[in-house]
Amino acid sequence: MKNVTLTIDGKKITARAGEKILWAALGNDIYIPNLCAIKEKPEPNAACRLCFVEIEGEDEPVTACTREVEDGMVVNTRGEKALKLAQAGFELIMASHPVDCAHCAANGACELQALARHLGCKLKTKRYRQLLRDLPIDDSNPMFTLDPNKCVLCGRCVWECHKRKETALLGFAYRGFNRVITTFASEPIGERCLDCRECVEVCPTGALAFKDKK
Repeated sequence: MKNVTLTIDGKKITARAGEKILWAALGNDIYIPNLCAIKEKPEPNAACRLCFVEIEGEDEPVTACTREVEDGMVVNTRGEKALKLAQAGFELIMASHPVDCAHCAANGACELQALARHLGCKLKTKRYRQLLRDLPIDDSNPMFTLDPNKCVLCGRCVWECHKRKETALLGFAYRGFNRVITTFASEPIGERCLDCRECVEVCPTGALAFKDKK
């Protein structure tokens, strides 16, 4: 497959034809905010709405996880329009996320904290009314806990879990505000998941957290 040359934030880079802007940027040490992007997945989720960028010659920002690179393309990851959309997307996520960093196992390594710094946002939003959920925490696994209240529905754990087709356990349930990551038939995660830690390793928040890090 041939390569194309494009410019991102003033830096000229080379990428594979057909590659998404997000992966071309990240592969060249240019950060674009994202939560739900999974490089190995054939089709992007495009759910978190954080990876907006602006392309020279186009009026509206696009999501970097869905747009393919083009030869001669000029991309701006910090344009005003793109930044405002990404900030709004982040604040919407945080409007239903409990902020208690001091007591969270992910504190210091949480991707939400990194996103807030990059986007110039506060973790506690004032623009949108908070709608927090009070879902039960699954503490049945001896190695880790599943706290759906901290989940941002990025889908990373589901992707990792389904790589083990015969023992896949995690999945999405319900729709809209009630959407959650859960197990089949909502059985305790400790009853079947005992020897795999990949889901915890890819979680960007404290939704899946090792007990020995608390």
